[in-house]
Amino acid sequence: MIGRGVMVLALMLAGGAALAQAPAGTRISNATRGGMQDRSSHSPAEALFVEKCGMCHRQMGMGTVILARRMDPALAMLELRHDLTVDYVTAAARGGIGNMPRIQRGEVSDAQLRVIAGYLAKVAP
Repeated sequence: MIGRGVMVLALMLAGGAALAQAPAGTRISNATRGGMQDRSSHSPAEALFVEKCGMCHRQMGMGTVILARRMDPALAMLELRHDLTVDYVTAAARGGIGNMPRIQRGEVSDAQLRVIAGYLAKVAP
């Protein structure tokens, strides 16, 4: 007889539409609750932020979730903050900070990082 875990794995690998029955009283739901991250932008600087940083630093991103656990959740979304400086954003990106890894120049050029840092620091282009 095939164990419950193996059966669930087989269904998942087969791409079956049938849902495995969860133990009584347990409900399996989508971890994002059907939500999708907002990838829209209203300026070239915001578009660059969305492209290079948004996957972690917009809503539902790992960076936003981790920051919300460590500080006031209202400050977790970098775009909503008013205390960030260009120098701080640049240093955090290039050196890494907390769980955030260093961002190499091959991933985000110095020119791109200046634009992103200016956007987050609310500096006019």
